[in-house]
Amino acid sequence: MNIYLPEGYKSSLDLYETQSSISFIKRVFEEKLTKALNLKRVSAPLFVEKSTGLNDDLDGKAQAVNFNAPYINKECVIVHSLAKWKRMALHNYSFYVGNGLYTDMNAIRKDEKIDNLHSIYVDQWDWEKVIEKKDRNLDYLYDTVSKIHNCILETLDELKIKHPTIKTELSRKLYFFDSQDVLNMYPGLDAKQREKELLKQYKAVFIKGIGHKLSDGQPHDDRAADYDDWNLNGDLLYYNEVLDCAFEISSMGIRVDEESLVEQLKIKNEENKLQYKYHQMIINKELPYTIGGGIGESRLCMLLMGKAHIGEVQSSIWDDETLKYCKEKEVIIL
Repeated sequence: MNIYLPEGYKSSLDLYETQSSISFIKRVFEEKLTKALNLKRVSAPLFVEKSTGLNDDLDGKAQAVNFNAPYINKECVIVHSLAKWKRMALHNYSFYVGNGLYTDMNAIRKDEKIDNLHSIYVDQWDWEKVIEKKDRNLDYLYDTVSKIHNCILETLDELKIKHPTIKTELSRKLYFFDSQDVLNMYPGLDAKQREKELLKQYKAVFIKGIGHKLSDGQPHDDRAADYDDWNLNGDLLYYNEVLDCAFEISSMGIRVDEESLVEQLKIKNEENKLQYKYHQMIINKELPYTIGGGIGESRLCMLLMGKAHIGEVQSSIWDDETLKYCKEKEVIIL
């Protein structure tokens, strides 16, 4: 069992109020996000053909749940995320510069180590937007992150009007740090420890530059080589008062172009992926330049409502020890 419940923790919302708030948060935040980033909702797949190379490999170690569909004789994989699928969809649907798409992404990550924040079931708003080549810079990235941050703050404000018992506070100011600078600030600590110390001080942070090795020989965190540009990506985190931890809400970034794709695949010794249609379309400049990311739906609900366990806001499967412990602590797992 890998779970922690603070001494005396009790949700400020009962089960009915929790379900009502989940619906409220998702509806309000979705409306604000689509207006802020100029996004249109689209339908998205739960699974894709394995041979397309469209599934997100995450850190390159997680294995996708797969199955064979006998009547169409194709091997399929349940998505980890839609990072690559979205860029292809923008091309297929003829989205133009300044416009984007979003979808409710549901995934199974069977190898996930579950704890307060992690589940084998993942739900997130997956979004992607067409940009111009000249927009592939940190100013554009940071401006987009700031818009998402403001959407989160506005959603929290409206939630607290609806449910005054919620006492969650988030920093209005968002700070931006390079992952190498964070390592320099906290030498001797691993990445998660550095995040915690950073968030305890700054409360709301975007850490950029995830994927490349830092001066200690390790990346801040692993990233797949074929969607984010490691120089133009990052994670949006908040300090979680309930759990006293750094709390990631979103991973996002400007996507690879024809040059960074090849460079990053070489670093990971994954040049064999260049055979896939998706990768060839990037090399041949057939796919649009884009920015995109995922924003955790259950994660956002958990943070804004001040919940201690993600199972309080989503239905998944948990080990018996976790269920027993939560029952003893009178924490309701959905």
